[in-house]
Amino acid sequence: MKIIYRRGAMRANTEHLQETISGRAFLREHGLMAGAVLAALVPRTLAMLGYPDALWFGDSVPYLRSAVRMAPDTTRPSGYPLMLEALKHLRSLLGVVLVQHVMGVAIGIGVYALVWRYGRAAWPRRAWLPGLIGTAVAVPVLFDAYQIELEHLLLSDTLFAFLVVAAVVILLWQPHVTWSMGAAAGLALGLASITRSVGLPLLAVVIAWLFLRRHGIRAAVVPAIALAAGCLLPIGGYTLWYHSAHGKYAITGTSGVFLYGRTMDFADCSVIKPKPALQKLCPRRHPKNVSGAYWALWGPKTPFDHIRGGRVGGDALAGRFAVAAIEAQPLGYARVVARDTLRAFAWRRTPYPRPFTFQEYRFPAKERPLTAQERSAARSYARAGGDVRVVRPYADWARAYQRWIHLPGTLLGAMLLAAAAGIVPGRRPRRRALLPLLLSIALLVVPAATADFDYRYVLPAVPLAALAAGLAFIPRRQTGEPASSGATDRRDPDVRPDRIAETSASTQRETW
Repeated sequence: MKIIYRRGAMRANTEHLQETISGRAFLREHGLMAGAVLAALVPRTLAMLGYPDALWFGDSVPYLRSAVRMAPDTTRPSGYPLMLEALKHLRSLLGVVLVQHVMGVAIGIGVYALVWRYGRAAWPRRAWLPGLIGTAVAVPVLFDAYQIELEHLLLSDTLFAFLVVAAVVILLWQPHVTWSMGAAAGLALGLASITRSVGLPLLAVVIAWLFLRRHGIRAAVVPAIALAAGCLLPIGGYTLWYHSAHGKYAITGTSGVFLYGRTMDFADCSVIKPKPALQKLCPRRHPKNVSGAYWALWGPKTPFDHIRGGRVGGDALAGRFAVAAIEAQPLGYARVVARDTLRAFAWRRTPYPRPFTFQEYRFPAKERPLTAQERSAARSYARAGGDVRVVRPYADWARAYQRWIHLPGTLLGAMLLAAAAGIVPGRRPRRRALLPLLLSIALLVVPAATADFDYRYVLPAVPLAALAAGLAFIPRRQTGEPASSGATDRRDPDVRPDRIAETSASTQRETW
């Protein structure tokens, strides 16, 4: 009996020692990131305590109405209302906000995990270095106050960013993109596309990246087909849903309208010489503190008030005017797109596209009653509809945090330049940074080219820019370098499986 007892005690002590060692290893490798995640929960908790209700935006009411009616909206994609419908059992707008805060933290963790994975393979003896670089890359997502405020708004942008980052993590997790990885990433991109229409061009970017990796056309064809199929699955289902509600196969009914708004900053009808049917859409003077696109689409003198069916009814007409304006004034169009793309890199934010919209991206200082439409939508969705409350001192602390802790646009530009500099000819492993770099640039350029600039359109590009900058400077693991005892079973994401057999028996284990 004593022998059995001693053996059981020894086994328990051994298991306890292994758990202790494992815990110490976890803290050594991920302790910094764990501390960053805990610290990132502090400003989000302040936001939840200071504003115990969801914050509203101009698009919030249509999103809630679409979720309640379960019908696609004609102005914007309704992927976000589908998420709202899935969370409807919470019967709380604050519950939706909590889920969005979790998504924001998950974006940072996903970026960290990918950078750490490549860094751990590159520096197997320096367990602290991958965690340091990964944490630094995740900081802009975890702590940016505008990102946290955006998570508190009833808007689709947090869900969109989460889906895009998820697609990138899936595609870069292994050195070779298999068909299953392509299908999963395509599904995430498809869901992102029905959440925000800017997700559609990202499919072309990813497919182009697959063929730019120089792993051979044959290695790119299968995952590209799987990617397209996975992406088209939710898009196809959504277009069928849209057709059943509006009799048209589309994602939105206003793509031409938004492109028309883009032309309002340069269109000159004396140069365009539009046909008589289009002359009613010629631009009018707008206030200096309001963008031309906003004034033309949402202002009190919008021409769509005099078109049957409003913006949806005038979408085809607006699209024709936009195409005519771009063809007649291509340099003017290019100038406006470049100007609004560069707005993202300014050190300080300016009141654009209008002062009221600019203020909606800041935590409010005063309580405000909901409008009749907001109150009705809130009651229909969550059986609530009170004022937007401001609880002090937590709200004051959240506003003070936002005043000082945010990512200036200049640093976003610096991350993109650093990523571009790290991708140089002959540095094949560093081409892994090309995907997030291209997607980040696309997320900045496409809205400026097809609609208008808005600061909330910039935030989904931040985690991708940070990820690209981090991956671009992680070197490839040297196959002859001995690995540490805790890293012998870690696979190097940069090493192709078909080349393992070429390595010597003494280094084959370390190559992965």
